[in-house]
Amino acid sequence: MDKTAHPFWVMVNKEITDHVKSWRFIILIVLIAFTCLGSLYTALSNFGQAVKPNDPDGSFFFLKLFTLSDGTLPPFIIFISFLGPLLGIALGFDAVNSEQNKGTLSRVMSQPIHRDYLINAKFVGALTVISVMLFALGFLVMGFGLIEIGIPPTAEEFLRMVAFIVVSIFYVAFWLNLAILFSIQFRQAATSALACIAIWLFFSVFYSMIINLIGKALAPPETASMHQVIAYQKFMLNLMRLAPGELFNEATSTLLMPSVRSLGPLTMEQVSGAIPSPLPLGQSLLVVWPQLTGLIAATVLCFALSYFSFMRREIRPR
Repeated sequence: MDKTAHPFWVMVNKEITDHVKSWRFIILIVLIAFTCLGSLYTALSNFGQAVKPNDPDGSFFFLKLFTLSDGTLPPFIIFISFLGPLLGIALGFDAVNSEQNKGTLSRVMSQPIHRDYLINAKFVGALTVISVMLFALGFLVMGFGLIEIGIPPTAEEFLRMVAFIVVSIFYVAFWLNLAILFSIQFRQAATSALACIAIWLFFSVFYSMIINLIGKALAPPETASMHQVIAYQKFMLNLMRLAPGELFNEATSTLLMPSVRSLGPLTMEQVSGAIPSPLPLGQSLLVVWPQLTGLIAATVLCFALSYFSFMRREIRPR
C-alpha cells in the first residue's frame, strides 16, 4: 500500500510550488543570476592580475572568485549581502496576511491539522527554496571557475565555499523570518512589505551614518592612552555589529579570506612576530564564531516571535 504523505510535508510542497511558480521569485532569481554572472565575469577577467607572489591568499584560487573585483562591479559576496535580504523579504512579506485577506487561512485552520503546521510550513518551504537557489549559484560559480582556471578546488576551499553558502542561508533566513513576523502583525501585505524594506534600508544606509555621528561625538582626544583608544574602537565595532549585514560581512570575509586573523583592533605587541600566513578552516571558524552565533540567534529569535504571534492570533473568516 502507498504511504500517505504527512500533512506537514504536503503543506511544505504546496509552499515550494507557490514560490517557484510566482513571478516575483522568477524576477528575483533572474536578477540575482545576472548579477552573479556579472561579478564572476569581472573576477575571471582580473584573475591574472590579482594573483601575486606575496599574497597570503594567492594559493586559494577558487575563493577569489567570490571576493575579487576591479571596481566596475562588486564581488559576489557584496551582491549576496545586498540582494539576499530582498529575496527573504519577497518570499515572506505576505506569507500569512495574503491568505487571511483571501479567506483561505480560516479554511486551512478548519481542517484537522495542528495549528503550528502552517507557520512552520511557510518557513520551511521558503527556506528550502532559498537554500537550493544559493547552493545552485555557489556551485555555478565553482563550475565556471573550474572551466576557466582548469584546476579543481582543494578540500579546504570547497569546505570554505560550503560554509559561506550556509552562512548566507542563515542571513537570508533572518530577513525571511522578519518578513513573516510583519505579515502576521499587519493585515495588509503592502504595509508589511514597506516595514521590512524600511528596516533593510535603515541597516543598509542610515545605520552606518548614525554610528559615524556617535563616533565623532565620543571620539577620544589626541592625548588619550592606547587603552582608551582600543576601548573606543571596540565599542564602535560592537555598535556596528548590531546590524545583521555587518555580522554577515565579517563572517563571510573571514571564511573566504584565510589570511584574516582577527576582526578587532590589535596592539603592536600582538602584531609583532606574527607571520602573514593563511589560517586553517577550523581557526577561521573560531574567529567568526561570535558573528555566526549572533546571526543564528537573531534568526531564531525572529522565528520564535513569529511562531508565538501566530499561535496567539485569532483567526476568523472574512
